[in-house]
Amino acid sequence: MEYIKSIEVYNPVNEQEVQDKKVILNYIEHFGNNVLLRDNEIAHITSSGFIMNSTLDKVLLVHHNIRNVWSWTGGHVDGDGDLLYVSIKEAREETGIIDIHPLIDRIASIDILPVFGHIKNSKYVNAHLHLSIAYILIADETNELRICSEENSGVEWFPIHKFTNEYFDENDVYLYNKLISFAHKNAHKASSLLE
Repeated sequence: MEYIKSIEVYNPVNEQEVQDKKVILNYIEHFGNNVLLRDNEIAHITSSGFIMNSTLDKVLLVHHNIRNVWSWTGGHVDGDGDLLYVSIKEAREETGIIDIHPLIDRIASIDILPVFGHIKNSKYVNAHLHLSIAYILIADETNELRICSEENSGVEWFPIHKFTNEYFDENDVYLYNKLISFAHKNAHKASSLLE
């Protein structure tokens, strides 16, 4: 499976990612393709896009309906093993921007993220884990933005200096700054997108 290979070759940036990568690969080994489905009510793979502008100094976030916070785009893969494709599809659906491309085709972050029990579409969804695979995506900040009312109540560009505890939860600050760092370290590999 190609998605497993992409996780296997990912080089963790810290101890958290080393541990999360190990646990995710073990979980895939035990649950097979069921890990790609939300039918797996304990944990399942999600794919997210951290959308940045071409100069990598702004991030496009959506105001998430369930979490009630500004958040990156992404979602359940629903059986699709092409995780990069899913991250781009979700980013387009949630922001209204069609012209979105990866900074590079490699995974930018691996994380196990808790999801608390909540109501979605009038049904209770139990607490579970998202085995999060994330990519850096690039979009032109002059593109028209569109709210996806099923998912969010706002779409807005944020300068990267706002990713502090003053504006975001400490877990999001950690995650988003890790992604910003990855983007800056890998910008030279995608210079054609950044010109």
